[in-house]
Parts: sequence; structure tokens; C-alpha cells
Amino acid sequence: MTELMSRRSAVALGLTAAAAPLFAFVTPAGAAGVPAYGPNDGKELSPGRRLVEVGTAPSEMAAYKSIKIIDVIFQPGAADPTEAMMDMDMMCYILAGEFSIKKMGKEPYTVKEGDFYTCGKGRTDHATNIGKGVGIHRIAILIPV
Repeated sequence: MTELMSRRSAVALGLTAAAAPLFAFVTPAGAAGVPAYGPNDGKELSPGRRLVEVGTAPSEMAAYKSIKIIDVIFQPGAADPTEAMMDMDMMCYILAGEFSIKKMGKEPYTVKEGDFYTCGKGRTDHATNIGKGVGIHRIAILIPV
């Protein structure tokens, strides 16, 4: 049986395939698995949340000039302060932890280490670390041409 793939599904699949090697590429040299960030690494975004800039790479996708990789580190129980409106397309990969994700108009869902999800420009997202340990979102920000 042949299944039809919508254009949106095809784009999401293409972005996933294109970004997957990038997530591995920007892992700190010598790191095996999850980075061991200290309590003062990166920049504080809000209580319990810090941002570490991992790197930027040129994009091979016509709609995007580059892809910036960041890690957002969430302490247990930490959450985004508000449901944020995304100003660019993004792919989020969970390096560590367990999160509840709330998007406008949708029921909250859970993502765990090894899961990924997408955030579209003009859409909202709110993440809460519901795990017992530190959680890390690795985010690929797709910077348009």
C-alpha cells in the first residue's frame, strides 16, 4: 500500500535528515554523550535555565543560510517563564531529562532523552523539566536566507 506524504511532512523529514548529522557534529570534542555543564556555564535566561552557544554551521538547505546550535540547560522543575512565540523554525533534541511541552491549542505532551520535536516560526512553545535531574534541550535554530 502506498502512502502519500504531504509537503509539510516531506519538509520536516528533510530537515530532520539534514540536521541529524549537525547535532552530532557540534558535540564538544572528546565528549561521550551528554555535555557536563557546570552551574555557571553559559548565560542565565531565567532562574534554573541557562543557555550555552554550541556553534553555527552553514546550511545546505536553500531556505536557510545557517544553523545555530544552542543548548538550554534546565534544572529540575525549571520552566520557560512564558509560552514563547518562535521567531524562527527550530528543531529541539532532548540530550538529557524529561520535559512537558505545551503548544498553543494542543494538549501537553512529554519528550524524553533521545526524542526530538519541532517549533515553527509564529508558533508557541513552553517547556518544563519534569524529570528529577538536569535536562538539556539541544536546539537547531534554522536561520533564514
